[in-house]
Parts: sequence; C-alpha cells; structure tokens
Amino acid sequence: MSRSPPTWLMEEIRAAKKGNGQNSIQRTRRQLADLKIPTVCESARCPNCGECFSQGRATFLILGDVCTRRCSFCAVLHGIAPSPPDNDEPERLAQAVTKLHLTHVVITSVTRDDLSDGGAAHYVRVINTLRCICPGVTIELLVPDFNGDESAFMAVLKTKPDVLAHNVETVPRLYGAVRSEADYKCSLQLLRNSKRFAPGVVTKSGLMLGLGESSDEVSAVLADLAAVGCDVLTLGQYLAPSLAHVAVARYVSRDEFGQWRAKALALGFRQVVSGPLVRSSYNASRFFGEIS
Repeated sequence: MSRSPPTWLMEEIRAAKKGNGQNSIQRTRRQLADLKIPTVCESARCPNCGECFSQGRATFLILGDVCTRRCSFCAVLHGIAPSPPDNDEPERLAQAVTKLHLTHVVITSVTRDDLSDGGAAHYVRVINTLRCICPGVTIELLVPDFNGDESAFMAVLKTKPDVLAHNVETVPRLYGAVRSEADYKCSLQLLRNSKRFAPGVVTKSGLMLGLGESSDEVSAVLADLAAVGCDVLTLGQYLAPSLAHVAVARYVSRDEFGQWRAKALALGFRQVVSGPLVRSSYNASRFFGEIS
C-alpha cells in the first residue's frame, strides 16, 4: 500500500481545488450543467478542476460519460452498454464554447468499443459543428485508440484539428495492470499515422509517473514517442481516485519532474509540460499558443 502524499503535494492539490474562488467555479459548473455538457475534469476527478473552472476553462467529454473499458487508474464510469451518441451534443458543445468565451477548445471522449467506428463519426460532427458556429477557435482533440481501426482514426484526422493528442499513459510493462484493454504499439501507431498523414497537426501524448515504472522504462517510452514525431509531452503524478483503483507506487519529486523535462527536450520534443499536477489538457490554450 502506498504512503500518503507528501505535505507539499497536498498543499498544491488544495490550492488547485480552490482556484480563484468558489463563485467562479460554481458559475462554470452551472453553465455546463444547463447545456448538459459533461467534462472529463469532473468525471476523471482531475485535481486541477477548481483552478480551471474558476478561469472558465473545461475539457469537454463527448460520446457520453460511460466508458466501455476498465482502466484501473481511471475514475470515469464504465459499462458494457452506454447510451447511443447524442445527436444534439455538437450544437450544445458549441453553445458552451460561446458562453465560456473559449478560443482554444479541448475535447476528449470515453472509449466506445461498442460502436463500429469507435465514435469517429460523432467526433467529425462535433468538429464540423464547432467550425461552423465558432469560427476561429482552435481545436485540440484527446482521442481514444478507436480499437486500432485506422479508417476510423483517419476520418477524424481528416478534419485537421490543431492538436491531436493520444496518451500512452504508462510504460508497456504496466499495461496489463493499468491499461489492460489497450495496446502500446497501437497507441504509437496512431501517433505515427497522425504525423505521417497530417504533418501540420501538432501531436501530443502523456504519461503518469508513480505507478511503479523504472527510469529506464520511462526513458524508452520517451524515445519511442520522439521516434514517431510526437511534438508535445505531458508528465504528471498518478493520484489514485479511490482505494478501488491501482495504488500509487511512489510520489515523484519536483526535481525529478524537472529532470524528465530536460531529458525529453533533449530528445527533440517541441514542448514538455512536467509537474505533479500536470494533466493532458492542463493550460492547453497557453501552451498551444507558445508553439503555434
């Protein structure tokens, strides 16, 4: 069993939860609730939810809030028969973007292995609707692996999002315990195809540290991501959502996060965001602006 988080990390988590005030956090929650737009911020219990909501930012969760996979690190609900995609969701999401005055939109989804295309057609509808109703916004997608269906992925890629993200999450040895229904090579191939067929689209991936990985294993994953042309890397501390999830093996120091950032930059990544509370979409708008 893992020990409790160190005091400095607990202080960072408390500060992130408070954000810039409860009034602004609740205002964002009400706006999203009125439009029936779920967020991965709340579904995955992100530690930065308060900070982002207080600034009117959110990462939208499409294709429902029930995932067909059971990753042992993830707090998102899972089940074998989620509801069909909501045809009105693209318009509601565009309304949320307008109400929140967003200029950079981050969209992710649950994994939908129950759908023949993994939800790719719904992604396309969402993006096309956004471009029609909210012209000028930049679009960042954090996509699932579409169960290795390259034609489904290519349909999404052809919409030319500004950023295409897909997380490898952890080192290959831990997939069985952490991400048992995913495939590391499949994830790398998705990122490789993105850069091959849409070289102008920024590619992005992320890992959680503290699951029991070794330094050599992390180094190997960074080298693999660099080899497939991944542009942006995020590194964050794994925090168990509950006692029912896989336990934290260790808490990584701020210094070590800094060292990993330096190593990744030396491998050629255009941007590396590394720190205890860093998540895939953390300050995505600001970091995209720095490299665009």
